[in-house]
Amino acid sequence: MRDLVRRVGAATPPDRDRAVDALRALAILGVVIGHWLVTALVADSGTVRGASPLRHMPQLAPVSWVFQTLAVFFLVGGQVGARSYASARARGETYGRWLGSRLGRLFRPVAAVLAVWAAATGVMLASGVGFETVHALGTLVLSPLWFLLVFAGLTAATPLVAGLPPLWPIAVVLHVDLVRFGLDDGTGRFEPLGWINVAAGWLVPYCLGAAWARGGLRGSRTGWVLLAGGAAATAGLVLFARYPASMVGVPGAAVSNLNPPTLAAVTFGLAQCGAALLLLGPLRRALRRPTAWAAVALVNLSAMTVFLWHQTAMMAVTAVGLLGGTALPGLHTVPAGPGWVLARLAWLPAFGVALLACWAVFRTYEQTGPGRGTLVREHRPERTTEARSA
Repeated sequence: MRDLVRRVGAATPPDRDRAVDALRALAILGVVIGHWLVTALVADSGTVRGASPLRHMPQLAPVSWVFQTLAVFFLVGGQVGARSYASARARGETYGRWLGSRLGRLFRPVAAVLAVWAAATGVMLASGVGFETVHALGTLVLSPLWFLLVFAGLTAATPLVAGLPPLWPIAVVLHVDLVRFGLDDGTGRFEPLGWINVAAGWLVPYCLGAAWARGGLRGSRTGWVLLAGGAAATAGLVLFARYPASMVGVPGAAVSNLNPPTLAAVTFGLAQCGAALLLLGPLRRALRRPTAWAAVALVNLSAMTVFLWHQTAMMAVTAVGLLGGTALPGLHTVPAGPGWVLARLAWLPAFGVALLACWAVFRTYEQTGPGRGTLVREHRPERTTEARSA
């Protein structure tokens, strides 16, 4: 372990802003743990179906406030993407080569998970597993991929949106919601407009990240304004405009804040971005410790593998548990009470072990190509006194 820590430290460029990597790692781990906590697979009459404890226990909505961390990922993505594109232009690299390199890091591991699950789906159907079960499992695997498609689209648009003020996409989200909800006559004819917010909503933190890359968002005042303003706006929308309190989708709910994103999801994301900016200083100090930095670096080197395979890991543990023939609490039972929550918390280490096994098998697909096993120079620290001393 000490040798690994030394090698990670030696491979890290001295000007790398380690706090940015820490924010990305926290965002990915937040999504993983959040999915494990709010996603249930219920074994019932020979089938397996999806469920959510948020439907049965709406008082758990604050859990989604902690673990729905996508805005932080898009904030870091905008910062890294804008800096990377600026560096590529300075080197004389073409847009096509730059984009191909960045998208390759996203979609090589995606191809692996799709191939494995295509084969698994065929095997399950051929062996007599019911379509409802196969559909439930496939949905859990494929549903997170929407996020990668949006991220890829915003990455491709980096030259166009890097200088866009975040107020413009916020205005788009606001007007879409005004039409979608304000003119709702019960027919749902305005619902398709909501999908405009899939791009506009996540463009807000992405543009904030690009502004950060240009040297904006400096000082703690910006972080506090985003945190306080975003939190106040979200509270107002939930309390007075009847937006859902949960920041993730809840099966059976009339409105989801996430699918597609609503104005409440965007303002909540602003608060998250403010909190992330306020964490930069403490993270930089913490990551001076070689062991802490090694852990963050290793998560980042396999971030896509962790994201793509975490639901498979949960399903593998669920399937193994079914071999005993008895529905296990927190694994196969309806998520309808505090007992389920306590049992699910006890299962998290098993999910982690299964994810570690998936990582050992499939991490090579993420680390294939130029820069394999290295830390790429994608971002530099803010030139504050604290950052220079770090």
